Amino acid sequence: MRRFSTFNLVSVTFGFAFLYLPIVILIIYSFNASRLVTVWAGFSTQWYVALLHDQAILDAAWVTIRVALFSATVATVLGTMAAIVLVRRRRFIGRTLFSGMIYAPIVMPDVITGLSLLLLFVALNFDRGFWTVALAHTSFTMCFVAVVVQSRLLSFDLSLEEAALDLGAPPFRAFFLVTLPVIFPAVAAGWMLAFTLSLDDLVISSFTTGPGATTLPMKIYSQVRLGVTPEINAVCTILVALVTIGVLIASVVGKTGMRATEAA
Repeated sequence: MRRFSTFNLVSVTFGFAFLYLPIVILIIYSFNASRLVTVWAGFSTQWYVALLHDQAILDAAWVTIRVALFSATVATVLGTMAAIVLVRRRRFIGRTLFSGMIYAPIVMPDVITGLSLLLLFVALNFDRGFWTVALAHTSFTMCFVAVVVQSRLLSFDLSLEEAALDLGAPPFRAFFLVTLPVIFPAVAAGWMLAFTLSLDDLVISSFTTGPGATTLPMKIYSQVRLGVTPEINAVCTILVALVTIGVLIASVVGKTGMRATEAA
């Protein structure tokens, strides 16, 4: 067993500091009493209170949450179905094209994805707004769900489902009573990943949004261009807290599901 050298310790420390130190600084300065974000003037929660009176931020946050909930849920259903097809149906006409189309959004630049979706919505004469943003988020988050669920299905013991079928359970009932509880941690992780990606998206939303459907990242970006304010730090801190809570919940659900599977 190799020892954890000083070089490795220093490398890991600098790596984590590079990733998380800016977030820690942002969180600290969200409690700054001064309006100047670079000058510390004491602890205060006034900027969080100010957010409650900023109707533009509240409206953008509500749109973002609704889009994330809708797109993550639909993407989880479609991504799980796609993963099942890729794992259970090894050979069918167009499988290579189907798998390529599923994985393409992962490597496709956001600008290309956003522009192509914009052209599609214009060609279909869709009024850009909440539903176009939600459909756009569903299209690019679905592939991440498919990858996560597919990795779990590859290690799933198919004999468990076959036993349920032998005992007289219909295919759909066997799936929902046997397969789904086993792969549920992966499904929950896929939903959480899709939800987080939707909350964070800026580029694709900018192409597909319309009047009355400004998301929170877009609102933050438009305000940051004029200068960072303490309210922006407070909003970002709340987003970090929400994502952290979501990750913890997904982790607990995953561990609980794994223990239940092992016990069974």
